Amino acid sequence: MTSLRTDLRLAWELTRGSDRGEWWRVALTAAGAALATGFALAAATLASLRGSYRVPVASGLLDQPGTRSGVIAGLLLLLVPVLGFLGQCARIGAVHRARRLAALRLAGATPGQVRRIAALETGLACLLGSAAATALGVPLLLRLWSEPPAAAWAGIAVVAAGVPLLGAAAGALALRRVVASPLGRVRRVGPPRTGRGPGLLFLAGLLLVGVATLFAVLGTSSAASNRPSAGLPLTMVGAVLAAGAGSVWLSGAVAGAVGRILAVRARSAPVLIAAERLRDDPWAAARTHAAVLLVTVAGTGFLGIREVFLDLVHSRENLAEGPGYYTLGVNLAGAAVAVAAAITLSGLAVGTAESLATRRRGLAAQSAAGVPREVLGRSLLLETALPLAPAVLLAGLGGTAIGAWYALLTDRPVPWAIALVPLGIYAACLLAAATSLPLLGRAVRPGELRYV
Repeated sequence: MTSLRTDLRLAWELTRGSDRGEWWRVALTAAGAALATGFALAAATLASLRGSYRVPVASGLLDQPGTRSGVIAGLLLLLVPVLGFLGQCARIGAVHRARRLAALRLAGATPGQVRRIAALETGLACLLGSAAATALGVPLLLRLWSEPPAAAWAGIAVVAAGVPLLGAAAGALALRRVVASPLGRVRRVGPPRTGRGPGLLFLAGLLLVGVATLFAVLGTSSAASNRPSAGLPLTMVGAVLAAGAGSVWLSGAVAGAVGRILAVRARSAPVLIAAERLRDDPWAAARTHAAVLLVTVAGTGFLGIREVFLDLVHSRENLAEGPGYYTLGVNLAGAAVAVAAAITLSGLAVGTAESLATRRRGLAAQSAAGVPREVLGRSLLLETALPLAPAVLLAGLGGTAIGAWYALLTDRPVPWAIALVPLGIYAACLLAAATSLPLLGRAVRPGELRYV
């Protein structure tokens, strides 16, 4: 307990004494924590409702338990890209704090203690964002709901305390392979990633889906049909786990294959540098690229389903509810996809900047050896563009197939215009990666060579 208190005090002092560049990291982390808190507060408040309840917003979409549980599930799924974004912020912060962490090592801190202090810095920034979101969310709740039950207040308290803990845990997970040496260098230790981890998680997700199917079959044949089934929660968890792990595995495998092919066929310096980087560490940006693939599949498939669904709504007259009920529901789902896309693109920009900062000494050495800065900038963009091109194409085909399947199922024309969505996402990814190019000038300064 004394050691944890000491680490927390050091983390607070280091955060309070941060320079202007560090405060950008703190602001980004706090913004991510505020988003996570807002999503979790909304989910916890809705989960406290029991049975049918008149909610004065969303045109009756939240009145019934069935539609309400779908909204809660969507809000919880939005936490996944937010936690990934927080992990990226922790990683880029750790690299920029290399010399400060090295000073702690010289003062006698162990590698584990240094990682704990860096993770606690992330937790303090998350506490700031969580407190701000809670301070805005509670008055809004009291305005809509004069007497919230005790379950709602309990959920708010759990979320307000849990988001900083999750942020610190995400930071610790992102920093588990980072060690600051006493001489001021930051290096990664341990064997390089082989891709077996995502593969095993993918198989675990498929196993959960199989178990859920077995539960569903047994529940259908059981005489006690009124007993709640565990099939749906297991199916959801298994599908998310399989999709996430499979996307990470696919991203790393595509990056490695592209790097190996282009390393022997490259005819220009930027392509050669990018290919060697991809071949050396294909898993560096696998998590961020996996989120892009998931957003591409979800966004393309959703837009196809949305076009067909709205066509069905406006062509029928004997609806159980008004058209606004269905339109609002599908628009809320679209807003969730848009928020996930924005968070994913932000994570991609932060991840590209983190990669640039991690390799600043190598980039400075290349610049000193005569490699033009324009070549280094193009190679940095190609590291994102080359592996994402085939992966986004495959994800776009999957999303288009989902939209076409729904259209054929409802006897409606297939909205083939959704096939352009992956192109828009790919262009947005390149723009997000390009936001880190202004940092290249600082990374290739000759002064960085003093720490090699």
